[in-house]
Amino acid sequence: MKRLNLICVFALIMIFSAYAQTSELRSKTNDGWKSFTENNYSINYPGTWELDQSGQMGMSFILLSPPSSEQDQFRENVNLLIQDLTVHNLDLDSYTELSLSQIKTMFGDGNLIDSRRLGSEKLDHHKVVYTGTQGIFNLKFEQYYWVINQKAYVLTLTCEESAFSEYQLIGEKILNSFIVEFN
Repeated sequence: MKRLNLICVFALIMIFSAYAQTSELRSKTNDGWKSFTENNYSINYPGTWELDQSGQMGMSFILLSPPSSEQDQFRENVNLLIQDLTVHNLDLDSYTELSLSQIKTMFGDGNLIDSRRLGSEKLDHHKVVYTGTQGIFNLKFEQYYWVINQKAYVLTLTCEESAFSEYQLIGEKILNSFIVEFN
């Protein structure tokens, strides 16, 4: 039952990535980028992107790229999901293993491209890149996982697969600006 709950939450992440809404923006930084800070984390993003904090589908926030044209049906985005792991007692290794198995469950056509541990001065995290189809969209995802104080932080860049190379550089700059404070 607990694994089923995690699978449901993971499914919601994928669905929300494809149908995100827009909202307010936060303070500007010097380079035309904005900074968003909330409780114990912060992230920077281009001033042309939109910030949605509505909390739909359990997301802490979603950053949406500007539409590429009037016919653009999908907006590339970065979103954050924070999951409470208190009752699951998962560390980064077990959370990653569970997430990888859910990718295979969620996408019959899912293709794992990359899965590796990355380190920083303060905290290790795990990077996963994969593709999958949702409805009419062929998508490519780049996710970073952290497990800190019994919480999983899942930061996801979601792009149409055909546009991934166009958004990868800016997406990774956003992902890499994410900072989690922990004690």
